[in-house]
Amino acid sequence: MAKIKTVFVCNNCGYESTKWLGKCPACNEWNSFFEEKVANTTNNKIEKKEKSIPMELNNIIGQEAIRTSTGFAELDRVLGGGLVKGSLVLLGGEPGIGKSTLILQICSKIKTDGKVLYISGEESGEQIKLRADRLNIKNENLMFLGETDIDLIEESIIKLQPKLVIIDSIQTMYSEEITSAPGSVSQVREITARIMKMCKANEITTIIIGHVTKDGSIAGPRVLEHMVDTVLYLEGERYFSYRILRGVKNRFGSTNELGMFEMQNEGMVEINNPSSILISEREDNPSGSIIVSSIEGTRPLLIELQALTTPSVFGLPRRTANGIDYNRLTLLIAVLEKKAGLMLGNQDAYLNVVGGIKINEPAIDLGIILATCSSFKNIPISKDIVAIGEVGLTGEVRTVNLIDKRIKEAEKMGFKTCIIPENNRKLLKEDYKIEIIGVKNIIEAMKKAGLR
Repeated sequence: MAKIKTVFVCNNCGYESTKWLGKCPACNEWNSFFEEKVANTTNNKIEKKEKSIPMELNNIIGQEAIRTSTGFAELDRVLGGGLVKGSLVLLGGEPGIGKSTLILQICSKIKTDGKVLYISGEESGEQIKLRADRLNIKNENLMFLGETDIDLIEESIIKLQPKLVIIDSIQTMYSEEITSAPGSVSQVREITARIMKMCKANEITTIIIGHVTKDGSIAGPRVLEHMVDTVLYLEGERYFSYRILRGVKNRFGSTNELGMFEMQNEGMVEINNPSSILISEREDNPSGSIIVSSIEGTRPLLIELQALTTPSVFGLPRRTANGIDYNRLTLLIAVLEKKAGLMLGNQDAYLNVVGGIKINEPAIDLGIILATCSSFKNIPISKDIVAIGEVGLTGEVRTVNLIDKRIKEAEKMGFKTCIIPENNRKLLKEDYKIEIIGVKNIIEAMKKAGLR
């Protein structure tokens, strides 16, 4: 009997080794190697391969991608105008975030003239039917297949020839040619390659749902994200109703766009005006609260920041940030102490982005500075003020991009004053109904906000 050959594969990046390693030499991940059996392919017949002939790039005729609307304007924006015919889309997100709900609604709303095939390896047809009834989905062209064997799945797809295929999820599918368990590196890589080859050859649009690891990335080898055409992440806190759909890779459009949804009893509902939702529950004039403007893709969002400072009970003051980078908060508190003379060394400081939104943009720095100062001095900031600007280590307020869109959004929402960097104010060409105040440093900004 022939000896079965085994290899050790990194579960993070797919690197293969003949022996177990504690640390992957490719991605530097610790304890990520798992033993897998190698299938014997020596007896398989080698098929004759078609030769590809090099062509001059100038002679290739570029064609506009054929897109199909998903029925969700927010999702179409993130995709770049809709689903491209024959494309492979990967959707990831934490458990319970609403991936299957959103995809099932797409199956009902999508503007296509063919069959839609929903393949599930996690839920039965009865479970999918119960969710479909709750979401009021009545698409007669929606077909269901409960299968995990990729050979049987391919056979069903080729026979049915649907226009859209949903696979929920990629980690449950397996191939008998690979001896490892479903969800392993080899299985995920092989299944994705076969699905991609099939959907490209038959021009079938395919959406794959993928699980995420504890750090929020797609489970399986990193090569999975490189193989697909589009990678989408559905983000949001499980205990908040708002969801953000973010594109991190898109071969047919921009990766800067963002879509917002709200999880309700009838499923995912689009939020056409996120700014009005995010600042709707603000009190009249509380201390430690301010409105900032953040750009997500090409869309400006007005978001409320809340800061709280309180005397520290212990010797080491606490710094807690929810929705922004913790290191950014500690950096800006140091700037306040050094350049504005605020004694925060004995104060616990907490900062929260209302609505469960996560912001990485430096344009909210000025808002963090003013909100923290407002809470420390217990002086409220006028509810009609919007603060925009990046703050440097020397206390200067630096320029930000897309200032026109930010100001127009604040003007549309009824705000009366906008504090922006002085260099941005000098470059403004339009006249706005809202009052524009330019500041050079945080001292000027604090004076204009009534905090000094």
